[in-house]
Amino acid sequence: MGVSTSAPHAGVAVVTVDFPPVNALPVQGWYELASAVRGAGRDPDVRCVVLAAAGRGFNAGVDIKEMQRTEGHQALIGANHGCYEAFAAVYDCQVPVVAAVHGFCLGGGIGLVGNADAIVASDDATFGLPELDRGALGAATHLARLVPQHLMRALYYTSRTVTAEELHRHGSVWRVVPRAELSDAALELAREIAAKDGALLRLAKAAINGIDPVDVRRSYRFEQGFTFEANLSGIADRHREAFVSGPSGLSAEAGERR
Repeated sequence: MGVSTSAPHAGVAVVTVDFPPVNALPVQGWYELASAVRGAGRDPDVRCVVLAAAGRGFNAGVDIKEMQRTEGHQALIGANHGCYEAFAAVYDCQVPVVAAVHGFCLGGGIGLVGNADAIVASDDATFGLPELDRGALGAATHLARLVPQHLMRALYYTSRTVTAEELHRHGSVWRVVPRAELSDAALELAREIAAKDGALLRLAKAAINGIDPVDVRRSYRFEQGFTFEANLSGIADRHREAFVSGPSGLSAEAGERR
């Protein structure tokens, strides 16, 4: 359990997240993920990083139960800072990052894949931001990198999800494959990228980030300020408590919905 790094092929590092039951990461988990991605990117022998997950889904966001059982706002502040670090680690990784997504990709998961360089997904993958249902705000910055502006707004306001195939039609998912083929498909793309000159790949990543029309770090930090406002007003806590005390199962644990 936790975050691990492996090297299945020359030039490729795979960072795998495993926090059962649904990969809702605790505060420390976000920092571990950030450290692993940054470490892989700094390795001179690595030319591409694959971000993957074990278990039922790719990512279900922050561990709301941890937040609710912690006195004061320390868990909220920790989660916000941890998410910021993990999202930035993916974006700033010195080499391209390929996200391999299966099952649900929700909340913080959108922040990760929205900052990745490419996404390969299984045909059972769904993507969404149930933030309003959880008393939070944030990651609209990253959802806007996956879908057009008006669709992003509708998805955000309704907490609905979209499928991998729908994102493929929008051009934000590179390839959709059966679940059993996801790892091979992600590694295939990673190996193709890793076949390039490592120094040039690092220059290319820095150049592409440099011409990005949106500063994802600043815009996400701006969003987080409204999450704090929702908490100070008491709105957020009411929604989180309703979530924690709600029915069990994937629909409650991961907030998956259409």
